[in-house]
Amino acid sequence: MQGGDPLYYSEYLHLDRLLDCQHPESARRGDPAHDEMLFIIVHQAYELWFKQILHELDTILAVFAQDRVDEKEMGGVVARLNRVVEIQRILLGQLQVLETMTPLDFLDFRDYLIPASGFQSVQFRLIENKLGIRPTQRIPIGDDPYTARLRADHAAVIEASEEEPSLIELVDRWLARTPFLHFGDFDFWRAYRRSVDEMLARDRQAIEEHVSLSEEARTAQLATFEQTAAHFGALFDPEHHSQMVAAGHRGLSHEAFLAALLINLYRDEPILQLPFRLLTTLMDIDEGFTAWRYRHALMVTRMIGEKIGTGGTSGHEYLRRTTDTYRVFRDLFELSTFFIPRSSLPKLPPEMEATMGFRLGEPAL
Repeated sequence: MQGGDPLYYSEYLHLDRLLDCQHPESARRGDPAHDEMLFIIVHQAYELWFKQILHELDTILAVFAQDRVDEKEMGGVVARLNRVVEIQRILLGQLQVLETMTPLDFLDFRDYLIPASGFQSVQFRLIENKLGIRPTQRIPIGDDPYTARLRADHAAVIEASEEEPSLIELVDRWLARTPFLHFGDFDFWRAYRRSVDEMLARDRQAIEEHVSLSEEARTAQLATFEQTAAHFGALFDPEHHSQMVAAGHRGLSHEAFLAALLINLYRDEPILQLPFRLLTTLMDIDEGFTAWRYRHALMVTRMIGEKIGTGGTSGHEYLRRTTDTYRVFRDLFELSTFFIPRSSLPKLPPEMEATMGFRLGEPAL
């Protein structure tokens, strides 16, 4: 639609304001440090990308908040999650740009930044909470909660986000509604367990009858086998799973975990291909932020060694601890523990296969 004054590039992007947002503190103090400009621009670029990630997450959360998610919306959800993955690659790349600044270059202006810190990024804390990091997962700063170093109004925004449904919670509800766990007389759970029991029996027999194994090696392999069998045994115990959720060792409910397993095992079925891509992309996002935190921790070590961070944390040690603690979709990574060969998968009833497929010339079921 045409109308009004012609749009001008600089005005559309508000470049006058955007390019006037870099004010090095060292220059203000009368001691200009050349690399502080790079430091500011990289972190401002981070915040712009965080804004885009939040823009994508908010629309995805709105889709999953519905009582029924229309399959037509899933393609858009996966595309937006993939966009977040691509943004994460840019976030990692920006660290390489920042590392062109040497530790001595950083020391030229570091003291002027205290007590400001990237830890005070409200947008990144919102991303973490919207994905599903729980307050109980948070690593405290001394005896203080993670919001203690934020301005009061910013802390209020972060704390309010803790009360909103997170992506992992909404995906859990969506998974739990998966219709194929029980289909007519077919019970995936019973059929899968039979296949697992048969697989474990074959594995035990193979170890016990392996002629080349010494008794010591046989004993060791049987001990490993028993651990594997125990993992499967726990999978078949909903009460045990609930205890793991309560202890923070599982993020998904038992029904949702089972549905995610079914989606992965039968991902070749046409109707499950988009849900499989969704779960895979959620893993990519978890891996992307884990990699970014780890690289960030390495960069901080490279820049300040064992010094305390400008925000009062333990610097690289604090960041290193977040790499594993702040993973959201850990359950999806652990699903592969329970995979079985395609040749051992329970055969789906023909009616279920027809429902899962797209058959031209046949009426929809």
